[in-house]
Amino acid sequence: MTERLTKDQIKEEIIKKLRRLRGMTPDEATPDDVYEAVARTVRDLVMDEWSVSLKEEHKKNAKRLYYLSAEFLMGRALVNNMINLDLYEPYKEALIELGLSLDEIEQRESDAGLGNGGLGRLAACFLDSLSTLDMPVTGCCIRYEHGLFRQRIVNGEQIEEDDNWLENGNMWEITRPDDKVEVKYGGHIEETWTEHGLAVSHTDYTSVMAYPYDYPVMGYESRVPATLRLWEARAKTELDMTYFNKGDYASAARESALVESISQVLYPEDNHEQGRQLRLKQFYFFTSASMQFLVRSHKRHHGDIHTLPDRYVIQINDTHPTLAIPELIRILMDDEGLSWDEATGIAYRMFNYTNHTIMREALERWNENMLRTLLPRIHKIITVIDQKFRDIIWEKWPGDLAKMNEMAIVYGGEIRMANLCIAVCGKVNGVSALHASIIRTQTFRDFYILFPDKFTGVTNGITTRRWLAKANMPLTALIEERIGRGFLKRYQEFERLRDYLDDPSFRQGAAGVKRLNKERFADFLYEKQGVRIDPVTVFDVQAKRLHEYKRQLLKILHVLHLYFRIKTEPDVHIVPTTFLFAAKAAPGYYMAKEIIRLINAVSALLEDDPEVRDILRVVFIADYNVSTAEMLIPATDISEQLSTAGLEASGTGNMKFMMNGAVTIGTMDGANVEIYEQVGDDNIFIFGARVEELDRLNRLGSYDPCALCENDPAIKRVLDAIISGVLPVTGGRQFHDIYNALLFGGNGQADKYFVLHDFASYDEVYGRLAAAYEDRERWMRMSAVNTICSGIFSSDRAISEYAQNIWRLEPLD
Repeated sequence: MTERLTKDQIKEEIIKKLRRLRGMTPDEATPDDVYEAVARTVRDLVMDEWSVSLKEEHKKNAKRLYYLSAEFLMGRALVNNMINLDLYEPYKEALIELGLSLDEIEQRESDAGLGNGGLGRLAACFLDSLSTLDMPVTGCCIRYEHGLFRQRIVNGEQIEEDDNWLENGNMWEITRPDDKVEVKYGGHIEETWTEHGLAVSHTDYTSVMAYPYDYPVMGYESRVPATLRLWEARAKTELDMTYFNKGDYASAARESALVESISQVLYPEDNHEQGRQLRLKQFYFFTSASMQFLVRSHKRHHGDIHTLPDRYVIQINDTHPTLAIPELIRILMDDEGLSWDEATGIAYRMFNYTNHTIMREALERWNENMLRTLLPRIHKIITVIDQKFRDIIWEKWPGDLAKMNEMAIVYGGEIRMANLCIAVCGKVNGVSALHASIIRTQTFRDFYILFPDKFTGVTNGITTRRWLAKANMPLTALIEERIGRGFLKRYQEFERLRDYLDDPSFRQGAAGVKRLNKERFADFLYEKQGVRIDPVTVFDVQAKRLHEYKRQLLKILHVLHLYFRIKTEPDVHIVPTTFLFAAKAAPGYYMAKEIIRLINAVSALLEDDPEVRDILRVVFIADYNVSTAEMLIPATDISEQLSTAGLEASGTGNMKFMMNGAVTIGTMDGANVEIYEQVGDDNIFIFGARVEELDRLNRLGSYDPCALCENDPAIKRVLDAIISGVLPVTGGRQFHDIYNALLFGGNGQADKYFVLHDFASYDEVYGRLAAAYEDRERWMRMSAVNTICSGIFSSDRAISEYAQNIWRLEPLD
């Protein structure tokens, strides 16, 4: 790293930036002016490291990872970069001397709208870790002009509003117009055999220009900042002058507007044909642009196209970027003149695939006719890959047409992207030990029999820099007092804290930090939503994307059960608790939005009851994002990880809560299994059916939620309550659809996610958890154990495993 700046040097740089950018002094500048000046001084330092490392990489012919993901949920960059540059304290002191507050300045930065949930947050953590470990990487994504949406709650219901996160620009990106590439849609393909081989002509296509913006991502004490390359769609010509000169201005701009919609919104709704087409265009857009740039860059720096696999490795993060596979083959054949065998021989050595989806119905598929129309050359390449893959299947299972149809890439008018990934990629990994086992034995069982060496597992991880050093500075300071600061770079050093587990001052210090963080979050929530909560109460948190399998419904039904206990059992003792929910539901996901409405209806019921409101409160935190998570997670006492066993691939929220001293109540699902193995039975609360039991119930069809309801008065009472008018709801609209889905199934299996099946187990285990919380010495020890054991869930560990076992990637010496 470059020489560390002093406080006085930082002050001087900030003053210079303000004078040169705005012609102002610090006391004259607006908050936005100050943010820009401070951010530019930090960016200058990052850029210095970035430019040096790129030159060094080219000089040493180092191998580079291309990490393709439809999401990178980065969070704010300003303070995170200061921490990773080891300049947080000098910046804070310099700003204080200038009469400025770093906390207030940070609020001027928008959360980058480049992701939705765990997939994007994982990708962001991986860039941080790759840089921290000095491994060259380019992350590739779309420069979405608008994020998923900003969430408001109106009359208890989710309302989606525009998330125009780029409204004031993005201080951290650098545009690279010289690297723009052309992406082609539609048109006609003509193939001609010549003496030099196959010649492909693509005519009558629609042209879209992909303009790159590079966003440097600084790791901790790194010499090799990561690059996040974001592609923006633009029309080849801004205006059709034929229409414009006739005065038809709307038509003149129409093409530009249609093209630019490709990079306009993260995850456009796909419950209609136009939305599905737009998503397909998006996924091809950024994968085509990324592969074109990769090949161009390789030729510029290394020359021989045949050495591509020696210089680059490509990771597909979930199936959204799968089109990169046929696109690279297309470039190598059509643009570089390679034969099919040469092109596929290169491509097949470069790609690897991370699966994040256990549920078969959620695996990505595209309508074949739509893909053929939009991407005719890509369709042709996929069909050839499919034909050759069918030959491999037939050789393994001769005569088994049913197995061939099940495993084929193209079948029944659909193109199956996971099957394409497995057929081509060198490695296919799950993201927890349980998930890796399930994809081998269930989801992709036949593929595993065919390609046993392809399948592996790498448990997800989180970056300690953002989720501890930034999000929880008081806990970081407490740990640093005991073992120094090395744990931020070497996750194994968390284990050194075991020497202090029996030290009362450490446990009490951690408890004091938790109380401080709860007070901080209470103030934050009041400022954000005007809701006051009591930091003396237990903070019981379920914060994750709203999906039925994550079972926010189980949690809110249990809260309703506790309410009825208070109302009907005079001697009942319940620890005063604030239940905090944070989740966004996809705009077209009706049942998820109904669960949000139910959560808010229960909240209103509790608030309106003076007998209950000081014991139980429910608060729904609107518009949950990375910055809110950085406030909420350190304040959490209880981490709710309730997914149906066998359906959550891993989870990373569970790791963030654990690292910050929360105690988990959860199922044996995803990475919860490995958290259990790390902390032991005494420091986690496990409930519910295991995977094997649920598999048996599904196989036999023996689960009867109606009978369960009739025989369990507690379940019957809460279910009756959601349809009987007990809950205060706007317009009197009760929750019959939730009721029917649980008991009768509607169009599918009744209680598909076993909410009622696990209810009694959850209630019993929750009672034990509440008793443990009241034993303060026991709880403080449990909390400390969770933090101590969290080091293994560092994304640095995960990246080291990927680098060694999948990518063969080395640090830049």
